[in-house]
Amino acid sequence: MDNHQADAYANVLTQLTEVKDLINLDENAFRLLSEPQRVLRVALPVRMDDGSMQVFIAYRSQFNDALGPFKGGIRFHPDVNESEVKALSAWMTWKTALLDLPLGGGKGGIIVDTKTLSLGELERLSRAYIRALYKNFGPEIDVPAPDVYTTPQIMAWMLDEYETIVGRHQPGTITGKPLSVGGSASRGPATGRGGALIMKLAAEKLNLPSGATVAIQGFGNVGAEMALAASDLGFKIVAVSDSKMAIYDSNGFDVASLMKLKAETGSLQNFPKSEVVTDILAVDCDILVPAALENAIRSDNYNSIKAKLIVEMANGPVTPEADKLLADQNIIVVPDILANAAGVTVSYLEQVQNASNYYWTEAEVVAKMTELMTRAFDSAWLRRSNLQTTFRNACQVLAVERVVTAMKARGRI
Repeated sequence: MDNHQADAYANVLTQLTEVKDLINLDENAFRLLSEPQRVLRVALPVRMDDGSMQVFIAYRSQFNDALGPFKGGIRFHPDVNESEVKALSAWMTWKTALLDLPLGGGKGGIIVDTKTLSLGELERLSRAYIRALYKNFGPEIDVPAPDVYTTPQIMAWMLDEYETIVGRHQPGTITGKPLSVGGSASRGPATGRGGALIMKLAAEKLNLPSGATVAIQGFGNVGAEMALAASDLGFKIVAVSDSKMAIYDSNGFDVASLMKLKAETGSLQNFPKSEVVTDILAVDCDILVPAALENAIRSDNYNSIKAKLIVEMANGPVTPEADKLLADQNIIVVPDILANAAGVTVSYLEQVQNASNYYWTEAEVVAKMTELMTRAFDSAWLRRSNLQTTFRNACQVLAVERVVTAMKARGRI
């Protein structure tokens, strides 16, 4: 079993150490980038429907703001913990830097099972998070967004609470909002669409066949939207899974029909002509997409993988130990900080629209996102070739160099 499996932040430090060794990173820079600038922990008292008071523990990690305001999602999940939130804020820092966005990295979370809450309780919890932390948020300070089990509606409640407290409209404080309160066209499917684009660029570099086969672990919003976009690009989606089961069809799925079944029944079960498989990682395919949670691919299960290319749509789905073992087998891993970066890219475009009070069409947003994602891919692929290293290391080197350059310019180093 991997030594780092229980500690997500240990994975961040392992990855950063590899970058340090590759480019002889300044020791002072390494020390500064080894810890978040700030980690906030708060207790949120919430009145429940039955009149009782329940207290929820919540976090916000603000990792680095040398390039711009902290930026990152808020997740509602029972397994949220400080190490995870710190790790996610670090990966967001590298993500925004790799995309060359004028943003830093942050992440937040509340320890909660949203399935146990009524709609009213969920709203009160969302507003309580903002009341506790509003002084730390703002378009020039820290800009939250949706993440696991948070939605545009939750972002709207949070924005309303923030604007009520500060006494003015400030839509750029939170992204991933509904269109009616300053959201951006294409924000919902952005992460999946961007992932499909990056997968296409990587497949072309590796000369994978037209109609390359894809298995997607995790059929939530990101996994489903990526499956749909990838299918439109000519990929064949042969396997998908959710938290309950995995299904396979060698002829490829009609993704729209699969999404319809999932939306109507909450399950992948009983999809026509599909067979249930026990391990989606072991499916015979050209490309594997882990789009669930962290540490899905480890040293104890990596050797079942038959894919030639892995595209990380979840955050941190491959442990550092497994990363090295996959590299030894010449399996290319497109890291999360590039593969799933379209979400924060469109969030940035949402901020720009909020600041100007002028909104683009969906086609305009997609075009801008495509340009930024393609440029980041090309830069990282070139750096991979120059350094003769893994694609993950190349992406992280680019990101860390940009953050360090800004820190030096500010006199922080």
